[in-house]
Amino acid sequence: MDIQAEMKQKAEAARAASRKLAVLSTGVKNAALMAMADALEKRSELILKANELDLEEARQKKVRRSYLDRLMLDEGRIASMAEGLRQTALLQDPVGQGDYSTVRPNGLEIRRVRVPLGVIGIIYEARPNVTADAAGLCLKSGNAVILRGGSEAIRSNTAISSLLAKAAYGAGIPEGALQFVDFTDREAVDVMMHLRGSIDVIIPRGGAGLIRHVTENSSVPVIETGTGVCHTYVDASADFDMATEIAVNAKVSRCSVCNAMETLLVDAAIAEEFLPQLAAAMREKHVELRGCERARAICPDMVPATEEDWSTEYGDLILSVRVVDGIDAAIPHINRYNTGHSETIVTNDLAHAHRFQREVDAAAVYVNASTRFTDGFEFGFGAEIGISTQKLHARGPMGLHALTSMKYLIYGEGQIRK
Repeated sequence: MDIQAEMKQKAEAARAASRKLAVLSTGVKNAALMAMADALEKRSELILKANELDLEEARQKKVRRSYLDRLMLDEGRIASMAEGLRQTALLQDPVGQGDYSTVRPNGLEIRRVRVPLGVIGIIYEARPNVTADAAGLCLKSGNAVILRGGSEAIRSNTAISSLLAKAAYGAGIPEGALQFVDFTDREAVDVMMHLRGSIDVIIPRGGAGLIRHVTENSSVPVIETGTGVCHTYVDASADFDMATEIAVNAKVSRCSVCNAMETLLVDAAIAEEFLPQLAAAMREKHVELRGCERARAICPDMVPATEEDWSTEYGDLILSVRVVDGIDAAIPHINRYNTGHSETIVTNDLAHAHRFQREVDAAAVYVNASTRFTDGFEFGFGAEIGISTQKLHARGPMGLHALTSMKYLIYGEGQIRK
């Protein structure tokens, strides 16, 4: 197979479709998303059979359980994928929305409106639900999309994408607007990254290695979605039961995802009283605790934490624990080791809450809530392309608006510049 020719053909088809899709009515796009959701649920058996083959291959490779969790689909997760498409259909179409207007002294009327980015390339790993989320968001925002999932989920993604494309085209989406790279050769990624002029932007979604490779090597503009070294800081004024519940949820509810907590910081003023309660709750959930010297002095059965632990995204039932001298030490620790994803403080001190949100540098900063809420669906975006941890062009959960750019429309009456 000539990978370069194949990828170029997909990109050219997507480019041609994107021009028609950019001016497609909201009604047609919404009908397509509803049809795509119905197709997933009606043909869920086909998807699950493909997914089981992917899972069996992964088990034979003896991958981590957290990896299997990211890869695994069931009826509930397929239903969630379908619901995400339906929620996206119900959201306001960003295309054509105006967010600025003015009349200049010379009489020129200037308006700014939202327009699609064009052709979006998504490079992702493991999680088959990304196929549906990305397809739905791109089509609703008027963008053609080229999806390149990982080899570990090739059967699942092929089944999902084929169902989605058939349903979308049947409902009026231009042919070619939804492309899936159904071969696993890694050369496809390298070709995608250099199709500048055919692909407008690439969004990598996966582990640190994939994201680094794309951002360092792509000649196509990249929106970076980041890894998640997320923290929970338990302030001296925190309610212990609330703090324990938030911390357990942030670590355990789904430890393999990027919004899961990886490090717990505890104010030294309450550490002796709080840490045993927290440690017991975590052990009950089979979480391995890796503590600093001060934490281990209180809970000696913790594994000694290393410098590397503070910057590690485990994606597993492992938690690093550090005792700090209040908020003055907690914020610098977070800003040094975090990845700009999601951070939370548990506190009853309003001044500390405001300071934490003001000074912590991250896409999502919480007070008295789990970091697990950093998610497009939970934020009311229907779904998400990913969690952007950069500051240009988007940050945080990327919904419909993050997949648009802007155009200025200027109305005159014969004005010329002198």
